Amino acid sequence: MAEKKTAGQPTAAVLMLQGTASDVGKSVVTAALCRIFKQDGYRPAPFKSQNMALNSYVTADGKEIGRAQGVQAEASGIEATTDMNPILIKPVRDMHSQIVVHGVPYAHMSASDYRNHFLPQAKQTVMDALDRLRSKYDIVLMEGAGSPAEINLKQRDIVNMNLAGWADAPVLLVSDIDRGGVFASLVGTIELLEPHEVKRIKGFIINKFRGDLSLLQPGLDWLEERTGIPVLGVLPYIPDIKIEAEDSVVLDKLPKSRAQGKELDIAVIRYPRISNFTDVDALAGEPDVSIRFVTELGQLGVPDAIILPGTKDTIGDLEVLREQGIHEDIRLAMQKGCGQLVGICGGYQMLGRRLLDPEAVEAGQPQEAEGLGWLPLITTFLKEKQTVRVSGTLATTHPLSLANQTAESFPITGYEIHMGVTERMDGDPESLRPLFRVSRREESPFDEGSATTDGRVWGTYLHGVFDNDRLRRSWLDGIRLNKGLSPLGQTFDAREAKEREFDRVADLVRAHLDMKRVYSIMGLN
Repeated sequence: MAEKKTAGQPTAAVLMLQGTASDVGKSVVTAALCRIFKQDGYRPAPFKSQNMALNSYVTADGKEIGRAQGVQAEASGIEATTDMNPILIKPVRDMHSQIVVHGVPYAHMSASDYRNHFLPQAKQTVMDALDRLRSKYDIVLMEGAGSPAEINLKQRDIVNMNLAGWADAPVLLVSDIDRGGVFASLVGTIELLEPHEVKRIKGFIINKFRGDLSLLQPGLDWLEERTGIPVLGVLPYIPDIKIEAEDSVVLDKLPKSRAQGKELDIAVIRYPRISNFTDVDALAGEPDVSIRFVTELGQLGVPDAIILPGTKDTIGDLEVLREQGIHEDIRLAMQKGCGQLVGICGGYQMLGRRLLDPEAVEAGQPQEAEGLGWLPLITTFLKEKQTVRVSGTLATTHPLSLANQTAESFPITGYEIHMGVTERMDGDPESLRPLFRVSRREESPFDEGSATTDGRVWGTYLHGVFDNDRLRRSWLDGIRLNKGLSPLGQTFDAREAKEREFDRVADLVRAHLDMKRVYSIMGLN
């Protein structure tokens, strides 16, 4: 087992994974390698200097980073820190984003302002974070973004080849064969790089292959002869992979219709700025649940439950729901017998009656909007962002229809990422009940979330609420009982399932990747 580094020892070995495009599988391969290195006795850590993502992760000290790096830290068996993703870009509306530096909102910027004014000073922030990781761990797995061959972006690049040069890191180039054109993608990327950048590429990884490897071999031989760079592995396509996705680019591949043979139909509303949609991953793992994403008028039908997930632009996405008429589909579904309407974070804010943005937190100018009106709540957006982990239990008077109603038997954990405060409207009768009784860090317990007295409509700021096994299964079994179905009881442990998935994917990658050469490239045994 590798020992923890102390002052004066050599810095960690580095290895960088870059891709020929976005969504070629870099994040999953990085997570798999983190787990492999951990299994082999090293202390690995992930690193992505700049991440653009709406799926985020809250560190133990209440800071926000890209979800992929949080998941990779879990695969490494370590606590995530902001050094693993010092710069996070969260798109708000077209051409404008919130810039998060070391887990704290820094500014809202246009794309041109970010490129012209922020990037020139970002190198020090990036390299300081990387150096701290290299002083603490044995291996730092660096992940690139998009493609290193984006000619218009290369000059001020801080996440691909420039970064590889600053860190003197060898690079493995990943490409997705499932989308087609893998040889053109790899050779084209090489052709667009400078000679000194090409020298950094020590191997190719071809990802998502399905078929007979012997039929691919002539192409692999040609590729190696054409470029002089070895193919280190051809990784198999894994259709049922359950490692959390980095961002909403994967939503286009997720189901829009109900799966056959599933007794419970849960519809998730997908709006343009959907965030932290991984909140429903644990639900999707249940044997009786079909999760589908609704994007258009007429797709909703009458599911057993409707979930409004998080969003980075609550008012803007609410406008989209109204423009498309989906808000009316929700109303009709509830009239026709849909059992549950649930809002998480931004979705919770939408369920209220009023949304106020007096300080232009979400857009370029102050604005107000009518909510969907399901809960007598008003949300006011504030400049200070709440990012914190919380824990507690169900509120003793919660109205949810659970198969097991004992509040003390439901420990609750989750995390908050929001810039709004939601309160009961003045003069409203006692028509709501709290959902949870939770604490932030050392603060006193407080009531969190709101539900109608019949429990059919409820909302919470807690991301990860369905990762709580007993709550998730009891809530689903309550829906089953209302449909005349027998409850299933406990089915799986979400945390243990995640650990098994890390090991499963790591085993597949190890079996198809030349790990001896990977270690050699890093200068390790």
